[in-house]
Amino acid sequence: MLKRRLVPALFGLALVVGLVLLRVADPYPVEVAREIAFDTYQRIKPRAAADFPIRVVDIDEASLAELGQWPWPRDRMATLVERLTQLGAAAIAFDVLFPEPDRMSPRRLGAGVEGVDPATLPDTDEQFAAAIARAPVIVGFADSGTAQGLPERPKVGIAVSGTDPSSAVPQLRGAVLPLPGLIEAATGLGSLSVNRGDLATTVRRVPLLWSDGRQFFPSLSIEALRVALGVSTLVVLGETDAPFVEGVRIGGYTIPTMPEGDLWLYYRPPDPDLYVSAGAVLGDSYQNIGDRIAGHIVLVGTSASGLLDIHGTTLGNNVPGVSIHAQVLEQVLAETYLTRTDWVSGLEILGFAGLGLLMIPIVLMLGPIAGLLLGAGQVLLVGGFSWMMFNDHGLMIDPSFPIIGLTLLYAALIFFQFAIADSDKRQIRRAFGYYVAPSLLSVIENNADTLKLGGEMRELTLLFSDIRGFTPLSEHLPPTRIVMLLNILFSALGKRIVDEMGTIDKFMGDAVMAFWNAPVDVPDHPRHACRAALGMREELQALNARDAFAIRHAGIDRDEIHIGMGLATGPALVGNMGLETRFDYSCIGDTVNTASRVEGACKSVGYDIVVTADVRTAARDFAFLSAGAIALKGKAHPVPIHVLVGGPELAASAAFKALEAEHDKTVAALQAGADVTDAALRCADLARELEPGLADFYALLSERREDFTPLPAPPTETPDRSARIAHAGE
Repeated sequence: MLKRRLVPALFGLALVVGLVLLRVADPYPVEVAREIAFDTYQRIKPRAAADFPIRVVDIDEASLAELGQWPWPRDRMATLVERLTQLGAAAIAFDVLFPEPDRMSPRRLGAGVEGVDPATLPDTDEQFAAAIARAPVIVGFADSGTAQGLPERPKVGIAVSGTDPSSAVPQLRGAVLPLPGLIEAATGLGSLSVNRGDLATTVRRVPLLWSDGRQFFPSLSIEALRVALGVSTLVVLGETDAPFVEGVRIGGYTIPTMPEGDLWLYYRPPDPDLYVSAGAVLGDSYQNIGDRIAGHIVLVGTSASGLLDIHGTTLGNNVPGVSIHAQVLEQVLAETYLTRTDWVSGLEILGFAGLGLLMIPIVLMLGPIAGLLLGAGQVLLVGGFSWMMFNDHGLMIDPSFPIIGLTLLYAALIFFQFAIADSDKRQIRRAFGYYVAPSLLSVIENNADTLKLGGEMRELTLLFSDIRGFTPLSEHLPPTRIVMLLNILFSALGKRIVDEMGTIDKFMGDAVMAFWNAPVDVPDHPRHACRAALGMREELQALNARDAFAIRHAGIDRDEIHIGMGLATGPALVGNMGLETRFDYSCIGDTVNTASRVEGACKSVGYDIVVTADVRTAARDFAFLSAGAIALKGKAHPVPIHVLVGGPELAASAAFKALEAEHDKTVAALQAGADVTDAALRCADLARELEPGLADFYALLSERREDFTPLPAPPTETPDRSARIAHAGE
C-alpha cells in the first residue's frame, strides 16, 4: 500500500522538478508564452493616452505622392531641418539613414560634364550638413550583421555607476553609418534599431544602450531626449555586484531597464495627432503648424509601406519604427514603466514549485475533483496576483508558466492515476476472469449503481459441481497438494463456465456454484449451461489423461478425479447480498436448492451430469436420458431428473436414437415391475461406444426401481414461466 502511494507521489515530485528546471532553462516556447501573457495585459489595459511634446514628421504616402519618390534630394532635407528649427523644435531626430552621398547633388551630377567645374556647383550634402549644424539634430546609425564599420565615438559623455555592464548590453555587429559630414555636424548620434537582429517581429523591448565592446552608444530616442534637455552626459546605472544594467539617467529622468539595458515598452493606442505630414512642413503654409512643432521633440521618419520600416506592437497593430521611438519618449516623460526585476524570475519559480508540491497530495489523497478545485483556485490566485501587480505597480509577473505548468501537472497526475487504475482493472480482470463472467465485470465497471445491496427475480439456470470422494483424498494428500489440485481443476472448469457466458458465484471447498442469465440476459441459458457441463467433463477427462493432478503415484487407491454436476432451471432472486460495506453478487431461492440437491444425487444415480426436467425441456435438442424422479428435501413430491449424455450432434446420431429407444423400453418395463437386468445390460452395451460413463448408471438402474414409480398427474393448469417467476418473488 505504501508503495502504491509513494510511486504516484514520486512521479508528481519528478514532474514538478522537471517543470522547474524547464522554467530555469527558459526555452523559447516558455518565453513566447510569457510574452503573449504580457501582451494580453497591455491589450486589456494599454497605457493611457496623453499629449506630450513629441511629434513625428512623417514621410508618408501623401508626401511621396506630392514631392516625389524617396530618397529626396538633400537640399530638400536641409529645408526640412531649417523649417523645423524655425518653428521652434526642441530636438530633431532622424529615424532615417543617410549612408550614401546624394545622387541628385549638382556637384555630383556635374562631375565629368565637359566644360563644367564641379567645384563651382553646390553640394546638397554640404547644404544638409550645414543645416544640421545650425539645429539640435540627432542622426542615427543601424546595427547590421553585414556592415563593417562602427561609430567612432558617441556624441554624449557616458558615466557608469556601479559595475561596468558593457558586456550585458547588445553588442553592435556592425553599423550602417550616416555620411561622416552629417555625423560631425549633428548634435547627437543614436541607434535607430528597435530590436536585436534583423527580423521585423513584434517589438516588446527597445535597447536603450548599445556597445562596441569599448564604449556605449545611446538609442535614438534617449539621445533625442538628452539633446532636448540640453544634457551633456548620460549615467548608466549598473548593479554593484553583477555586470547588469539597472537603469539610465538623463537629467532628472531615471529610466528603469531590464538587465540588458532594454526598456519594456508599454504601448498606448495609436494617436493620429502624433503625426505631422512632411509635405505640410515643406509646403507653403508650413507656418500654420508652428504650434504643433514649437518646443517639441520632433522625430522624422516614414510610415510609407514601401520603405519597409513597419513593426508589430503588443496591441496587435503595425506601426512605423519612428512611432516606437516616440512611444519610448512618451513613457520616459510620463514616467510610466513596466518593470521585471531580476528577483521576479526567482519568485515565479519558487511560487510554481510551492503550488505544484501542494497539488500533488491534494490530487493523490483527495481525488481529481478536489485537485480540480484546488487547481482552479491556484489559477485564479496566480492570474489575479499577476494582474494586480501589473495594474497597480507595472510589475510583470508571469502568469502563463504557472497556469500551463499546473494544468500539465494536474493532467499528468490524473493520467498517472488513471493508468494505475486501468492497470489494476486489468489485473482484476486477469485475476478474476476465470471466476466472474466478463459481462458482469463490464456491467460493474460501467454502472456504479450496480454496486449496492438489492436484487431482482430472474429465471436462471444453476449449476453445482463437486469432487467425488474428496474427503478421503484430502486425508492422503498434504494441504499444498490439495490446493494445487483444486487450483488446476477450478481453472479448467471455470474457463468452460465463463466461455459459455456463465457467472461463477463461488468456490466452496471442492464445490463450484455457477449460474446463467444474470446480471445480463443470456438467451437460451439452459443450453449454455448444458454445453458448459459437457465441456467441464471434457476438461476433466483431458486432465486425468495426462495426470495433471499427479495422483497416480501418490499411494492412494485412485488414479483419477471425478466430479458430479447438477443443473436446474427456474426462478431465483439474484443481486448483491451482504453488508453495505462488503457484499457478494449471488442468488438464492428454491431453484438454487434444487440444483444443489440434484448434484448430490449424482452418486445414487451413477452418472456425472444430472438435470431437472425444466433443463431438458429448454435444451430438448441435447442428448438426455430419463433418470426417474428423486425425493428432495423441502419438496412435497419427487422431482423428475435426467442425465445429460451429450450435445445436439450426439442426440441426432443413429446410435443414440437406438440407445434412447432401448432406454425408454427399459424404463417402461421397470415402471411395470418387470426385471430389467438384461435390458439394462443391453443398454450398457449400446452406450459403451457413445458414453462409457453410462455403465455405472445402468448398473444401478435395477436398484432404483422406486425412483421410476409413476408420478401423480400434474395440475390441470400449469402456470407459465413468467407467472412462476412472479409467484416466486412474492
